[in-house]
Amino acid sequence: MTTRTSASPVDVLIVGGGIGGLSAAFALAREGLRVRVLERADEFGEVGAGLQIAPNCTRILHDYGLLDEAKDLGVLPGSMVMRDAVDGGELTRLDLADLEREYGFPYMVIHRSDLHGIFLRACRRTGVDLITGARVSGYENTATGARVLLADGRADEARVVIAADGLHSVARGLLADDEPVSSSYVAYRAAIPIEQAGREVDLGEVSVHVGPRCHFVCYGLRGGEMLNQVAVFQSPKALAGEADWGTPDELDDAFAATCPDVQAGIPLMWRDRWWRMFDRDPIMTWVDGNIALLGDAAHPPLQYMAQGAVMAIEDGWVLAKHVAARRAANGPADWQGALAAYEAVRPEHCRRVLTTARAWGELWHLDGVARLQRNALLRARDTYDYSFIDWIYGPTALTPEEEPPMFAPIPLDSADVRDPAGRSDPSPMPAGHRPGA
Repeated sequence: MTTRTSASPVDVLIVGGGIGGLSAAFALAREGLRVRVLERADEFGEVGAGLQIAPNCTRILHDYGLLDEAKDLGVLPGSMVMRDAVDGGELTRLDLADLEREYGFPYMVIHRSDLHGIFLRACRRTGVDLITGARVSGYENTATGARVLLADGRADEARVVIAADGLHSVARGLLADDEPVSSSYVAYRAAIPIEQAGREVDLGEVSVHVGPRCHFVCYGLRGGEMLNQVAVFQSPKALAGEADWGTPDELDDAFAATCPDVQAGIPLMWRDRWWRMFDRDPIMTWVDGNIALLGDAAHPPLQYMAQGAVMAIEDGWVLAKHVAARRAANGPADWQGALAAYEAVRPEHCRRVLTTARAWGELWHLDGVARLQRNALLRARDTYDYSFIDWIYGPTALTPEEEPPMFAPIPLDSADVRDPAGRSDPSPMPAGHRPGA
Protein backbone atom coordinates (compact mmCIF):
# COMPACT_ATOMS: atom_id res chain seq x y z
CA MET A 1 0.00 0.00 0.00
CA THR A 2 1.35 3.44 -0.96
CA THR A 3 1.44 6.43 1.35
CA ARG A 4 1.07 10.07 0.41
CA THR A 5 3.89 12.61 0.45
CA SER A 6 1.73 14.80 2.68
CA ALA A 7 -1.57 14.36 4.49
CA SER A 8 -3.09 17.61 3.24
CA PRO A 9 -4.94 17.55 -0.10
CA VAL A 10 -4.00 20.05 -2.80
CA ASP A 11 -5.42 21.29 -6.09
CA VAL A 12 -2.15 21.15 -8.01
CA LEU A 13 0.96 18.98 -7.76
CA ILE A 14 4.06 20.36 -9.45
CA VAL A 15 6.95 18.00 -10.08
CA GLY A 16 10.25 19.85 -10.11
CA GLY A 17 11.49 22.63 -7.85
CA GLY A 18 13.55 24.61 -10.35
CA ILE A 19 12.74 28.10 -11.59
CA GLY A 20 9.92 26.81 -13.81
CA GLY A 21 8.29 24.70 -11.12
CA LEU A 22 8.52 27.32 -8.37
CA SER A 23 7.37 30.20 -10.57
CA ALA A 24 4.34 28.17 -11.69
CA ALA A 25 3.62 27.21 -8.08
CA PHE A 26 3.67 30.85 -7.03
CA ALA A 27 1.53 31.92 -10.00
CA LEU A 28 -1.16 29.36 -9.14
CA ALA A 29 -0.98 29.86 -5.36
CA ARG A 30 -1.53 33.61 -5.71
CA GLU A 31 -4.80 32.74 -7.47
CA GLY A 32 -5.95 30.99 -4.30
CA LEU A 33 -5.14 27.39 -5.29
CA ARG A 34 -3.56 24.87 -2.94
CA VAL A 35 -0.24 23.88 -4.47
CA ARG A 36 2.43 21.34 -3.62
CA VAL A 37 5.90 21.13 -5.19
CA LEU A 38 7.82 17.84 -5.23
CA GLU A 39 11.60 18.28 -5.58
CA ARG A 40 13.85 15.26 -6.04
CA ALA A 41 16.88 16.83 -4.32
CA ASP A 42 17.24 17.01 -0.55
CA GLU A 43 16.97 20.78 -0.64
CA PHE A 44 15.78 23.47 -3.01
CA GLY A 45 18.55 25.14 -4.96
CA GLU A 46 19.95 25.95 -8.40
CA VAL A 47 23.29 25.10 -9.98
CA GLY A 48 24.80 27.41 -12.57
CA ALA A 49 25.79 31.01 -12.99
CA GLY A 50 24.15 33.97 -14.71
CA LEU A 51 20.83 34.35 -16.50
CA GLN A 52 19.66 36.99 -18.92
CA ILE A 53 16.00 37.91 -18.55
CA ALA A 54 14.45 40.03 -21.26
CA PRO A 55 11.47 42.43 -21.03
CA ASN A 56 8.97 39.64 -21.69
CA CYS A 57 10.09 38.16 -18.35
CA THR A 58 10.66 41.31 -16.28
CA ARG A 59 7.11 42.31 -17.29
CA ILE A 60 5.88 39.16 -15.52
CA LEU A 61 8.09 39.78 -12.48
CA HIS A 62 6.48 43.22 -12.25
CA ASP A 63 3.01 41.65 -12.40
CA TYR A 64 4.04 39.31 -9.58
CA GLY A 65 5.35 42.18 -7.45
CA LEU A 66 8.87 40.70 -7.58
CA LEU A 67 10.67 43.02 -9.98
CA ASP A 68 12.12 45.36 -7.35
CA GLU A 69 13.60 42.42 -5.46
CA ALA A 70 15.10 41.13 -8.68
CA LYS A 71 16.56 44.55 -9.48
CA ASP A 72 18.20 44.67 -6.06
CA LEU A 73 19.90 41.33 -6.72
CA GLY A 74 20.63 41.69 -10.43
CA VAL A 75 22.22 44.15 -12.83
CA LEU A 76 20.55 46.39 -15.42
CA PRO A 77 23.22 46.70 -18.13
CA GLY A 78 23.21 49.68 -20.48
CA SER A 79 23.94 47.83 -23.69
CA MET A 80 24.35 44.46 -25.33
CA VAL A 81 27.24 44.34 -27.78
CA MET A 82 28.02 41.63 -30.31
CA ARG A 83 31.60 41.41 -31.56
CA ASP A 84 33.58 39.16 -33.85
CA ALA A 85 35.56 36.65 -31.78
CA VAL A 86 38.44 36.57 -34.28
CA ASP A 87 39.23 40.25 -34.82
CA GLY A 88 37.31 41.70 -31.85
CA GLY A 89 35.47 44.24 -33.99
CA GLU A 90 31.99 45.40 -33.02
CA LEU A 91 29.19 43.99 -35.18
CA THR A 92 25.99 45.36 -33.65
CA ARG A 93 24.50 46.49 -30.34
CA LEU A 94 21.29 46.98 -28.44
CA ASP A 95 20.80 50.15 -26.39
CA LEU A 96 19.14 48.51 -23.38
CA ALA A 97 17.92 51.80 -21.92
CA ASP A 98 16.08 52.48 -25.18
CA LEU A 99 14.92 48.85 -25.21
CA GLU A 100 13.27 49.44 -21.83
CA ARG A 101 11.51 52.52 -23.22
CA GLU A 102 10.35 50.49 -26.22
CA TYR A 103 8.95 47.53 -24.28
CA GLY A 104 8.17 49.12 -20.93
CA PHE A 105 10.35 46.81 -18.83
CA PRO A 106 14.10 46.34 -18.39
CA TYR A 107 16.58 43.80 -19.68
CA MET A 108 18.27 42.29 -16.63
CA VAL A 109 21.07 39.89 -15.80
CA ILE A 110 20.89 37.96 -12.54
CA HIS A 111 22.50 34.97 -10.89
CA ARG A 112 20.39 31.86 -11.45
CA SER A 113 20.39 31.03 -7.75
CA ASP A 114 19.19 34.56 -6.92
CA LEU A 115 16.20 34.30 -9.26
CA HIS A 116 15.44 30.83 -7.91
CA GLY A 117 15.60 32.23 -4.37
CA ILE A 118 13.13 34.99 -5.23
CA PHE A 119 10.55 32.42 -6.31
CA LEU A 120 11.30 30.10 -3.39
CA ARG A 121 10.65 32.89 -0.89
CA ALA A 122 7.51 33.91 -2.78
CA CYS A 123 6.20 30.35 -2.62
CA ARG A 124 6.79 30.21 1.13
CA ARG A 125 4.94 33.50 1.62
CA THR A 126 1.93 32.20 -0.31
CA GLY A 127 1.77 28.88 1.55
CA VAL A 128 2.99 26.50 -1.15
CA ASP A 129 3.70 23.05 0.31
CA LEU A 130 7.37 22.41 -0.50
CA ILE A 131 8.51 18.78 -0.36
CA THR A 132 12.10 17.62 -0.91
CA GLY A 133 13.58 14.16 -1.44
CA ALA A 134 10.66 13.17 -3.69
CA ARG A 135 11.87 11.35 -6.80
CA VAL A 136 8.92 10.86 -9.14
CA SER A 137 9.07 7.72 -11.27
CA GLY A 138 5.64 7.68 -12.90
CA TYR A 139 2.47 9.59 -13.72
CA GLU A 140 -1.13 8.40 -13.98
CA ASN A 141 -4.46 9.97 -14.76
CA THR A 142 -7.27 9.08 -12.35
CA ALA A 143 -11.04 9.44 -12.44
CA THR A 144 -10.84 12.71 -10.49
CA GLY A 145 -7.42 14.08 -11.40
CA ALA A 146 -3.90 12.72 -11.65
CA ARG A 147 -1.40 10.84 -9.54
CA VAL A 148 2.40 10.71 -9.29
CA LEU A 149 4.27 7.59 -8.21
CA LEU A 150 7.50 7.99 -6.26
CA ALA A 151 10.56 5.79 -6.39
CA ASP A 152 10.25 4.98 -2.66
CA GLY A 153 6.75 3.54 -3.05
CA ARG A 154 4.81 6.61 -1.97
CA ALA A 155 2.28 8.36 -4.17
CA ASP A 156 0.45 11.64 -4.27
CA GLU A 157 -2.45 13.01 -6.26
CA ALA A 158 -4.28 16.20 -7.06
CA ARG A 159 -6.82 17.59 -9.48
CA VAL A 160 -3.96 18.46 -11.85
CA VAL A 161 -0.29 17.49 -12.06
CA ILE A 162 2.20 19.85 -13.71
CA ALA A 163 5.43 18.16 -14.81
CA ALA A 164 8.30 20.65 -14.64
CA ASP A 165 10.83 17.83 -14.50
CA GLY A 166 13.34 19.12 -17.01
CA LEU A 167 15.20 17.93 -20.10
CA HIS A 168 14.92 14.26 -19.12
CA SER A 169 11.24 14.52 -18.15
CA VAL A 170 9.54 11.26 -17.21
CA ALA A 171 6.12 12.77 -17.98
CA ARG A 172 7.12 13.71 -21.53
CA GLY A 173 7.06 9.99 -22.31
CA LEU A 174 3.26 10.14 -22.03
CA LEU A 175 3.17 12.49 -25.02
CA ALA A 176 6.22 11.87 -27.19
CA ASP A 177 8.60 9.03 -27.97
CA ASP A 178 11.69 11.15 -28.39
CA GLU A 179 15.12 11.74 -26.88
CA PRO A 180 17.27 14.82 -26.22
CA VAL A 181 19.14 16.04 -29.31
CA SER A 182 22.86 16.74 -28.95
CA SER A 183 24.13 19.90 -30.62
CA SER A 184 27.78 18.75 -30.24
CA TYR A 185 28.36 22.06 -28.46
CA VAL A 186 29.41 22.40 -24.85
CA ALA A 187 29.31 25.34 -22.43
CA TYR A 188 31.87 26.25 -19.78
CA ARG A 189 30.88 28.79 -17.16
CA ALA A 190 32.45 30.92 -14.47
CA ALA A 191 30.90 33.30 -11.96
CA ILE A 192 33.78 34.83 -10.04
CA PRO A 193 34.48 37.89 -7.86
CA ILE A 194 35.22 40.83 -10.14
CA GLU A 195 38.65 41.34 -8.58
CA GLN A 196 39.70 37.96 -10.00
CA ALA A 197 39.00 39.05 -13.58
CA GLY A 198 42.58 40.14 -14.14
CA ARG A 199 41.54 42.61 -16.84
CA GLU A 200 39.41 45.69 -17.39
CA VAL A 201 35.78 44.64 -17.93
CA ASP A 202 32.91 46.98 -18.85
CA LEU A 203 30.17 45.85 -16.48
CA GLY A 204 27.73 48.22 -18.16
CA GLU A 205 27.34 45.86 -21.08
CA VAL A 206 26.50 42.29 -21.97
CA SER A 207 29.30 41.30 -24.33
CA VAL A 208 28.92 38.50 -26.87
CA HIS A 209 31.84 37.48 -29.11
CA VAL A 210 30.76 35.19 -31.96
CA GLY A 211 33.28 33.13 -33.87
CA PRO A 212 33.78 30.04 -36.00
CA ARG A 213 32.24 27.17 -34.00
CA CYS A 214 32.56 29.10 -30.74
CA HIS A 215 31.28 32.11 -28.83
CA PHE A 216 32.04 33.88 -25.56
CA VAL A 217 29.64 35.82 -23.30
CA CYS A 218 30.59 38.15 -20.45
CA TYR A 219 28.60 40.38 -18.06
CA GLY A 220 28.42 41.51 -14.45
CA LEU A 221 26.32 40.05 -11.64
CA ARG A 222 25.21 41.09 -8.15
CA GLY A 223 25.62 44.81 -8.58
CA GLY A 224 28.97 44.38 -10.33
CA GLU A 225 30.52 42.35 -7.51
CA MET A 226 30.83 39.30 -9.77
CA LEU A 227 31.82 38.59 -13.35
CA ASN A 228 29.86 35.98 -15.30
CA GLN A 229 31.47 34.28 -18.29
CA VAL A 230 30.21 31.60 -20.67
CA ALA A 231 32.43 29.93 -23.26
CA VAL A 232 30.67 27.71 -25.82
CA PHE A 233 32.26 25.64 -28.57
CA GLN A 234 31.67 22.72 -30.89
CA SER A 235 33.41 19.57 -29.68
CA PRO A 236 35.43 17.63 -32.27
CA LYS A 237 35.20 14.60 -29.97
CA ALA A 238 31.40 14.82 -30.04
CA LEU A 239 31.43 14.98 -33.83
CA ALA A 240 33.68 11.91 -33.86
CA GLY A 241 31.25 10.01 -31.66
CA GLU A 242 33.55 9.81 -28.62
CA ALA A 243 31.90 9.44 -25.21
CA ASP A 244 34.30 11.77 -23.36
CA TRP A 245 33.64 15.06 -25.10
CA GLY A 246 33.77 18.73 -24.21
CA THR A 247 36.93 18.34 -22.12
CA PRO A 248 39.17 21.26 -21.02
CA ASP A 249 41.76 20.55 -23.71
CA GLU A 250 39.03 21.08 -26.30
CA LEU A 251 38.10 24.35 -24.60
CA ASP A 252 41.63 25.69 -24.99
CA ASP A 253 41.92 24.52 -28.59
CA ALA A 254 38.56 26.03 -29.54
CA PHE A 255 39.54 29.54 -28.47
CA ALA A 256 43.24 29.47 -29.42
CA ALA A 257 42.85 31.82 -32.38
CA THR A 258 40.34 34.26 -30.89
CA CYS A 259 41.03 37.91 -30.05
CA PRO A 260 42.94 38.92 -26.88
CA ASP A 261 39.81 39.98 -24.97
CA VAL A 262 38.31 36.51 -25.35
CA GLN A 263 41.54 34.64 -24.69
CA ALA A 264 42.01 36.58 -21.45
CA GLY A 265 38.79 35.11 -20.09
CA ILE A 266 39.37 31.44 -20.96
CA PRO A 267 41.80 30.65 -18.08
CA LEU A 268 39.11 31.79 -15.61
CA MET A 269 36.54 29.21 -16.66
CA TRP A 270 35.51 26.48 -14.22
CA ARG A 271 37.27 23.35 -15.48
CA ASP A 272 35.85 20.71 -13.18
CA ARG A 273 32.40 20.80 -14.81
CA TRP A 274 30.87 21.63 -18.14
CA TRP A 275 27.43 21.59 -19.69
CA ARG A 276 26.80 19.64 -22.88
CA MET A 277 24.16 21.44 -24.90
CA PHE A 278 21.03 19.47 -25.75
CA ASP A 279 17.57 20.45 -26.84
CA ARG A 280 14.57 18.46 -28.09
CA ASP A 281 12.52 18.69 -31.25
CA PRO A 282 9.38 20.77 -30.65
CA ILE A 283 6.18 18.95 -29.72
CA MET A 284 2.75 20.52 -30.01
CA THR A 285 0.88 18.35 -27.48
CA TRP A 286 1.68 19.16 -23.84
CA VAL A 287 -1.42 17.89 -22.06
CA ASP A 288 -2.44 14.29 -21.33
CA GLY A 289 -5.72 14.28 -19.43
CA ASN A 290 -4.97 16.04 -16.15
CA ILE A 291 -1.18 16.01 -16.61
CA ALA A 292 0.58 18.93 -18.32
CA LEU A 293 4.19 19.67 -19.23
CA LEU A 294 5.88 22.96 -18.33
CA GLY A 295 9.34 24.45 -18.87
CA ASP A 296 12.16 22.27 -20.18
CA ALA A 297 9.97 19.17 -19.94
CA ALA A 298 7.97 20.67 -22.82
CA HIS A 299 10.51 22.81 -24.68
CA PRO A 300 14.19 22.54 -23.72
CA PRO A 301 16.02 25.03 -25.99
CA LEU A 302 19.56 25.71 -26.99
CA GLN A 303 20.66 28.79 -25.09
CA TYR A 304 21.32 31.25 -27.92
CA MET A 305 18.20 33.35 -27.32
CA ALA A 306 18.52 33.38 -23.51
CA GLN A 307 14.86 32.34 -23.25
CA GLY A 308 14.98 28.96 -21.47
CA ALA A 309 14.10 30.14 -17.96
CA VAL A 310 11.99 32.93 -19.42
CA MET A 311 9.77 30.50 -21.35
CA ALA A 312 9.25 28.42 -18.20
CA ILE A 313 8.20 31.52 -16.24
CA GLU A 314 5.87 32.51 -19.08
CA ASP A 315 4.32 29.02 -19.05
CA GLY A 316 3.28 29.34 -15.41
CA TRP A 317 2.01 32.88 -15.87
CA VAL A 318 -0.14 31.91 -18.87
CA LEU A 319 -1.53 28.82 -17.16
CA ALA A 320 -2.44 30.78 -14.02
CA LYS A 321 -4.16 33.49 -16.07
CA HIS A 322 -6.32 30.89 -17.81
CA VAL A 323 -7.15 29.18 -14.52
CA ALA A 324 -8.17 32.50 -12.98
CA ALA A 325 -10.37 33.31 -15.97
CA ARG A 326 -12.17 29.98 -15.58
CA ARG A 327 -12.73 29.92 -11.85
CA ALA A 328 -15.67 31.31 -9.95
CA ALA A 329 -14.95 33.08 -6.66
CA ASN A 330 -13.61 30.48 -4.21
CA GLY A 331 -15.00 27.75 -6.48
CA PRO A 332 -13.43 24.96 -8.52
CA ALA A 333 -11.52 25.81 -11.66
CA ASP A 334 -12.48 24.60 -15.12
CA TRP A 335 -9.21 22.78 -15.54
CA GLN A 336 -10.16 21.19 -18.85
CA GLY A 337 -10.76 24.63 -20.32
CA ALA A 338 -7.66 26.14 -18.72
CA LEU A 339 -5.35 23.37 -19.92
CA ALA A 340 -6.84 23.55 -23.41
CA ALA A 341 -6.25 27.32 -23.54
CA TYR A 342 -2.67 26.85 -22.27
CA GLU A 343 -1.97 24.23 -24.92
CA ALA A 344 -3.54 26.38 -27.63
CA VAL A 345 -0.93 29.15 -27.29
CA ARG A 346 2.27 28.02 -25.58
CA PRO A 347 3.50 25.17 -27.85
CA GLU A 348 3.51 27.33 -30.98
CA HIS A 349 5.35 30.18 -29.27
CA CYS A 350 7.95 27.83 -27.83
CA ARG A 351 8.32 26.02 -31.15
CA ARG A 352 9.31 29.36 -32.65
CA VAL A 353 11.88 29.95 -29.92
CA LEU A 354 13.38 26.46 -30.21
CA THR A 355 13.75 26.59 -33.97
CA THR A 356 15.02 30.19 -33.94
CA ALA A 357 17.58 29.31 -31.25
CA ARG A 358 18.95 26.56 -33.49
CA ALA A 359 19.16 28.99 -36.40
CA TRP A 360 20.84 31.67 -34.30
CA GLY A 361 23.39 29.14 -33.10
CA GLU A 362 24.28 28.37 -36.70
CA LEU A 363 24.49 32.09 -37.49
CA TRP A 364 26.78 32.83 -34.55
CA HIS A 365 29.22 30.07 -35.43
CA LEU A 366 29.75 30.64 -39.15
CA ASP A 367 33.19 30.51 -40.76
CA GLY A 368 34.71 31.59 -44.06
CA VAL A 369 32.71 33.77 -46.47
CA ALA A 370 29.48 33.10 -44.58
CA ARG A 371 31.01 34.64 -41.46
CA LEU A 372 31.95 37.77 -43.39
CA GLN A 373 28.49 38.01 -44.89
CA ARG A 374 26.96 37.72 -41.44
CA ASN A 375 29.29 40.40 -40.11
CA ALA A 376 28.40 42.76 -42.95
CA LEU A 377 24.66 42.33 -42.34
CA LEU A 378 25.02 42.85 -38.59
CA ARG A 379 27.12 45.99 -39.06
CA ALA A 380 24.45 47.38 -41.37
CA ARG A 381 21.72 46.97 -38.74
CA ASP A 382 20.40 50.16 -37.14
CA THR A 383 20.93 50.07 -33.36
CA TYR A 384 17.28 50.98 -32.84
CA ASP A 385 15.81 48.46 -35.27
CA TYR A 386 13.83 45.99 -33.15
CA SER A 387 12.17 44.10 -35.99
CA PHE A 388 14.06 40.90 -35.16
CA ILE A 389 13.04 40.85 -31.49
CA ASP A 390 9.55 42.38 -31.46
CA TRP A 391 7.99 38.91 -31.59
CA ILE A 392 9.83 37.79 -28.46
CA TYR A 393 10.23 40.85 -26.19
CA GLY A 394 6.65 42.11 -26.34
CA PRO A 395 3.80 41.06 -24.01
CA THR A 396 3.39 37.31 -23.55
CA ALA A 397 0.45 36.08 -25.63
CA LEU A 398 -2.51 34.50 -23.84
CA THR A 399 -4.24 33.41 -27.03
CA PRO A 400 -3.04 32.39 -30.51
CA GLU A 401 -4.47 35.63 -31.89
CA GLU A 402 -2.16 37.66 -29.63
CA GLU A 403 0.97 35.91 -30.88
CA PRO A 404 2.84 38.46 -33.03
CA PRO A 405 4.16 37.68 -36.53
CA MET A 406 7.69 36.38 -36.91
CA PHE A 407 10.49 38.44 -38.43
CA ALA A 408 11.63 37.91 -42.02
CA PRO A 409 15.23 36.58 -42.15
CA ILE A 410 17.73 38.40 -44.36
CA PRO A 411 19.58 36.00 -46.71
CA LEU A 412 23.31 35.87 -46.07
CA ASP A 413 24.08 36.07 -49.78
CA SER A 414 22.46 39.51 -49.92
CA ALA A 415 25.70 40.86 -48.39
CA ASP A 416 28.51 41.67 -50.83
CA VAL A 417 31.84 40.91 -49.20
CA ARG A 418 34.05 40.78 -52.30
CA ASP A 419 37.25 42.78 -52.52
CA PRO A 420 37.89 45.16 -55.46
CA ALA A 421 39.37 42.28 -57.48
CA GLY A 422 36.09 40.41 -57.20
CA ARG A 423 37.36 37.72 -54.85
CA SER A 424 35.51 36.62 -51.73
CA ASP A 425 37.64 37.44 -48.69
CA PRO A 426 38.36 34.23 -46.77
CA SER A 427 38.26 33.96 -43.00
CA PRO A 428 41.45 35.28 -41.38
CA MET A 429 41.45 32.45 -38.84
CA PRO A 430 44.42 30.16 -39.68
CA ALA A 431 43.21 26.74 -40.79
CA GLY A 432 45.35 24.93 -38.26
CA HIS A 433 43.82 26.91 -35.38
CA ARG A 434 40.18 26.92 -36.33
CA PRO A 435 37.98 25.56 -33.55
CA GLY A 436 37.05 22.04 -34.53
CA ALA A 437 39.83 21.72 -37.12
